[in-house]
Amino acid sequence: MATKFAFVSIIGQTNVGKSSIINRLVGEKVSIVSPKVQTTRSRVRGILTENDTQLVLVDTPGIFKPQRRLDRAMIDCAWTELNDADMQLMVADAHKGITQEDIRILKKINQPVIFVLNKVDLVKKDIIAKQLSELNQFPNISAVFCISAQTGENTKELKDYLLTHAPTGNWLFSDQELTDLPDKLFCAEITREKLFLYLRQELPYQLTVEPISFKEQKESIRIEQNIIVSREAHKSIILGKNGQMIKKIGQTARVEMSKQLGKKVNLFLFVKVRENWGEDIHQYQPWGLNFNA
Repeated sequence: MATKFAFVSIIGQTNVGKSSIINRLVGEKVSIVSPKVQTTRSRVRGILTENDTQLVLVDTPGIFKPQRRLDRAMIDCAWTELNDADMQLMVADAHKGITQEDIRILKKINQPVIFVLNKVDLVKKDIIAKQLSELNQFPNISAVFCISAQTGENTKELKDYLLTHAPTGNWLFSDQELTDLPDKLFCAEITREKLFLYLRQELPYQLTVEPISFKEQKESIRIEQNIIVSREAHKSIILGKNGQMIKKIGQTARVEMSKQLGKKVNLFLFVKVRENWGEDIHQYQPWGLNFNA
């Protein structure tokens, strides 16, 4: 039987719900989610296989004004994935409206793009209609979907469209795989998600999680990770009074890892100070980032 296959790159500003859309379409959590902006730092691929069609949904870092070398690499990753994909999907936040930055991104895309207006459950229908009218000036938009990744509204219609329009091609993954992100890196992302959850507004952007070891045993998995910060003061915040903050982060991350991996997880977290970690070329190369940008 002939099969269909497509890489679907998902691009947009930070915090518009790209990761939530991929998780919803795949049906499982494959990309971390946080209310804070710039949660996704690297390329994450979710794999959706249904009947004769396989889609690789590529979650990319949000588009924002770069400051560090890491920031520039993140944005370069997003545009590279978009240009290399078979299908392009741009996401905007209905709650914020079509912004000037959304328009700038749309103008920069020089191929047909599927436009997705997310979070429509938070906005009245007449406002959504007004936002959609602003899209008439863009001839490169091939289709428009108004969805809510949170509630699932119209996400099936989006999924069906992507499956129907995928070109003929051979699958790259088995029908049992949900992501190509190794468990070792995925668990590092889970810990970073919990750091975003529990720490104050700015600190999550000043740290990263470095996977050290991932050892599978008969009935459990032993995981060691470094939480890298740039200042001693940040280390104290993460540890918390009498180590209570790092304990809370570790417990929550461990429960999530055990759920995702289907095994008991023994998690060991170490907080290290490393100045200018955002300029480190080697740290992020395994995540698909290009520091030649």
